[in-house]
Amino acid sequence: MKYIYFLISVFTVTFLASIINPKEGFTCFLEVIPAIIGFIILAFTFKKFRFTNFTYTLILIHCIILFVGGHYTYAEVPLFDYIKEIFHQSRNNYDKVGHFAQGLVPAMIIRELFIRKKVINNKSFFNFIIVSICLAISATYEFIEWFVSLATGDGGDAFLGTQGYVWDTQSDMLFATIGAIVGLILFSRIQDKQIQKIQF
Repeated sequence: MKYIYFLISVFTVTFLASIINPKEGFTCFLEVIPAIIGFIILAFTFKKFRFTNFTYTLILIHCIILFVGGHYTYAEVPLFDYIKEIFHQSRNNYDKVGHFAQGLVPAMIIRELFIRKKVINNKSFFNFIIVSICLAISATYEFIEWFVSLATGDGGDAFLGTQGYVWDTQSDMLFATIGAIVGLILFSRIQDKQIQKIQF
């Protein structure tokens, strides 16, 4: 439990830091609210289903990415402005980091749920189904961004974060898909080891 308390502490500190003098208050709210909702869900389900520490760590990293994007807006994260200048890029690409995580982290969450709850016994299409779900999640989030932008006008532009890039939506979903695939390739064995410790 000590490690869980550590993760909660980091989550709390980074969340509080993100809402202190954000670049745009409304955008900050929109960006951090998914992390807060996720935290509440995990807190209420903790006794019934506790994820591995590895999965919780990935979730925290994703939350921090959201908090940073919420504080600065995804188009104006300083480090990626610096990278933009060095490599002569046309836009701040921090949002692609966010969408990469949006694929990777849900993939590992879904994978652990599927394995421990024995949702899918046939392993032939196991990873394909996980990646497909992650792509569906990404597409749903793009719809949400679109609806928010339509509903709020200029107030939602920073949340949409296209930065004038015509293929922003498609590239967001591509990065989420790549993130899911990379996560499954790199982290499945690590997750399996921690799952085995819980089950045995």
